[in-house]
Amino acid sequence: MGTAALVCGIVSAVGFCLWPLAIVLGVLAVIFGATGRVKAARGEATNPGHALAGIICGAAGALMGVGVILALVLG
Repeated sequence: MGTAALVCGIVSAVGFCLWPLAIVLGVLAVIFGATGRVKAARGEATNPGHALAGIICGAAGALMGVGVILALVLG
């Protein structure tokens, strides 16, 4: 889950200009990251750092996607 969160988060942050994809992947990264952190806390996974990075990158990518929407609407 942590690796999936990291991949989704990175793709979301890098591809924020494709705002529908960035928002969906950002939300998925946050969900996967939260699940990965819980599994790491229970001892079922060994990559809590990847999960945290996925949460951070996913949130940033989703926020940048929303920023693109706002720029298009206001601009």
